[in-house]
Amino acid sequence: MDYRYHCTIPADSGLNALPFNPCDLLDFQLLRLSAGESWSGESGDREILAVLLGGKASFTVGEEKFSEVGGRPNVFGGKPHSVYIPAGSSFAISALGGPVEIALPSAPSDLAVAPYVIAPAQVANGRWGAANFGRTFHQILTEIAQPELPARRLIVGETYTPSGNWSTFPPHRHKFDDLPGEAAHEEMYYFRVSPGDGFGISRVYTDDGYEENYTARDHAVQMMPSGYHTVASAPGYTTYYLWFLAGTQRTQGAIEDVNLSWVGRTVPMLRDLGH
Repeated sequence: MDYRYHCTIPADSGLNALPFNPCDLLDFQLLRLSAGESWSGESGDREILAVLLGGKASFTVGEEKFSEVGGRPNVFGGKPHSVYIPAGSSFAISALGGPVEIALPSAPSDLAVAPYVIAPAQVANGRWGAANFGRTFHQILTEIAQPELPARRLIVGETYTPSGNWSTFPPHRHKFDDLPGEAAHEEMYYFRVSPGDGFGISRVYTDDGYEENYTARDHAVQMMPSGYHTVASAPGYTTYYLWFLAGTQRTQGAIEDVNLSWVGRTVPMLRDLGH
């Protein structure tokens, strides 16, 4: 079996890393701390967005201190708090009041900027698609929803796919820099499922014939250095995925699978019927 594009990240106490990574720019780590525990590290030549999946923590990034960041109980409990950690930073994270889970997507950066917190009020939310390919989203750090927030490469958000629905449909790719249509970006999805014993299906396929259909359970990671991609939730379950992208620039652009793009053109009609 070819494991180029998917894996399960460990979810042990402390810092967890991907078992392998086919991407050149993106990386992902998962930090889990019990109440009172701390962890410290260095960002090196990478920018990191620490997304609070659940719980509350204090952060020290260089000389800056951010206390009591977070608060949602889990990824299904509201918008996130996040902390942008720039390249060249030492940082420390301490769990407050209970256990904390923090996603740490990262990408290379040469941007000299101060660290900052992204509060839930700054996170844009809405709905993409319609009918059984409708899903809701949070845009956490994007050039579209948060143009005032500096970042070198990272683009980050969250998607919630309801029971039996599809996300990222029609499937799209972002392989080449050919703006305004397409932008070259690697992407990863980090999955959680509610209830926790459920699953979704993540499909990735390329123009040269590679294809995989992956069972996405808690802590699954879909890694997409290239390829068209889409996600479906099993009936009775909601899938969450943290999505994050990195490329040569932060202007988003994607090309839909031409054989399926007609589905996207039905969205206005389906929304009208829904009213």
